[in-house]
Amino acid sequence: MEPAFDLHLPRHIRFGRDAAAHAVEAVCARGKRPLLIHGANPRRSQWLIDALIAANCPPTRHACPHEPDVALIEAGVVAGRHDDVDVVIGLGGGSVIDTAKAVAGLIPASGDVVDYLEVVGDNAPLDATPLPFIALPTTAGTGTEATYNSVIDVPSARRKVSLRDPRLLPDVAIVDPALTDNTPAAVTLASGLDAITQVIEPFISCRANRFTDALCRDAIPQGLAALRTLMATEDSTARDTMAWVSLSGGLALANAKLGAVHGLAGPLGGVTDMPHGAIAGALLPEALRANREATRGRIAGRIVEVERWIAEAFGCEAEVAIDRLAAWSRAQGLPGLREAGLDPAELPPIAAAAEQSSSMQGNPVVLPADRLVQMMEQAW
Repeated sequence: MEPAFDLHLPRHIRFGRDAAAHAVEAVCARGKRPLLIHGANPRRSQWLIDALIAANCPPTRHACPHEPDVALIEAGVVAGRHDDVDVVIGLGGGSVIDTAKAVAGLIPASGDVVDYLEVVGDNAPLDATPLPFIALPTTAGTGTEATYNSVIDVPSARRKVSLRDPRLLPDVAIVDPALTDNTPAAVTLASGLDAITQVIEPFISCRANRFTDALCRDAIPQGLAALRTLMATEDSTARDTMAWVSLSGGLALANAKLGAVHGLAGPLGGVTDMPHGAIAGALLPEALRANREATRGRIAGRIVEVERWIAEAFGCEAEVAIDRLAAWSRAQGLPGLREAGLDPAELPPIAAAAEQSSSMQGNPVVLPADRLVQMMEQAW
């Protein structure tokens, strides 16, 4: 008998080119005083600012110039409360959407940010209903437009941890692949490898289910092929595919968890400035190797499927597929962990922290700390 499972999904998903044309309608149906959180360059969001002003919903604006940390979230909450905003929009990459998601949850809440964080905080439940939240991703990577957690850097603890609540799922996720067109190659590579990791890890997860299997079996081979295309040339069809893979990854991880890659990525992200997607890309081949060595039966068979899909995408034998993926990623410019400025002495404490990560709960087997250290050494 198959285990029962629950599904956590955004209330409304709109996918496809020109989907962003419906953003103003979605915002104004939920509030009249929006808070727009965007990336470092406000010009990239000017089209939405102008459209909201024309619709008599002028936005308060808050920039997210880097991956979210406690101070950035606190500043967004202050800005939103000051202007009595009633709906939050995240227009940007995964960092922007994670920031907007957290701010939407915390504006009505009574406590401080850390009160609600797992691992380093009290992990208290949000004590008020979050504001309506609309997500418009401009990169194909994290899939955070379909998840109910926001990953936040806590510099005082040197950790990245989650603010997690099912009510943080977006009211509307608008995934318009046109917003990702002409993304720079380095961002395309790192975010694309993160998206692929986030359909591979739920597929081999101990919590995989029929819903996530259907998404991942469709997305893994498509994502590998599309990313290879995009690293060679700009291609709108491949952009469409990667946007779908990223959304699929968000839906899958929200309903089956992740694994060792993301278990390590949180502690690593807390002690380095390396982008999350680059960390995921560097660790993915090593996590596949470690899990292949440690698993049997059903999960081992799934890793064999993944190796076959990689081999098909790279035109090689399955026996060398993981090596080929790692070599290709490095050849495209993906950094190794050494380039993050890590001291090898930091690896054992990072592994110990990773063992406590919620993402690690989805890994198909328990990997001991020394094997986690070895994974990081091999991704060096």
